[in-house]
Amino acid sequence: MSVRRMLNLAAMMSLLVISSCASSPPQGLGVHGGGLSACPSSPNCVYSADPDADRRVEPLPADGSVDAVLDRLAKLVESQPRATVVRRDGAYLHAEFRSRVFGFVDDVEFLYLPSEGLVQMRSAARLGWWDMGVNRARAQRLREQWLRN
Repeated sequence: MSVRRMLNLAAMMSLLVISSCASSPPQGLGVHGGGLSACPSSPNCVYSADPDADRRVEPLPADGSVDAVLDRLAKLVESQPRATVVRRDGAYLHAEFRSRVFGFVDDVEFLYLPSEGLVQMRSAARLGWWDMGVNRARAQRLREQWLRN
């Protein structure tokens, strides 16, 4: 195979990988039965209501009206690099976080439960199996920032 052909093939493969990073959100996002979807078996997701301690993170303490809490969540998300709020519906907020280099998308969801005084949080990689702890680190960073403000 010629060097030129190999470079063309490498460029095409790179474009394919990069374009797949911007894939559509997975099915199952949103509120189901009063909560967010459980994490899959892959180690690229954390959720504050997950029964598995390896995937569980702490929820965000919150009080106030749904609008006030979701406004605060939206501001927190929008203050993060490469993060965008994509859906807000009632007490639910969905955001997308993109990685710096390849633009991989992680879906981050929040559900405010006023009766419990907390916000459930779920952060999951859209593609791949392992995320090198990125979603756990993000959830912990968001929680620390939430508690400081």
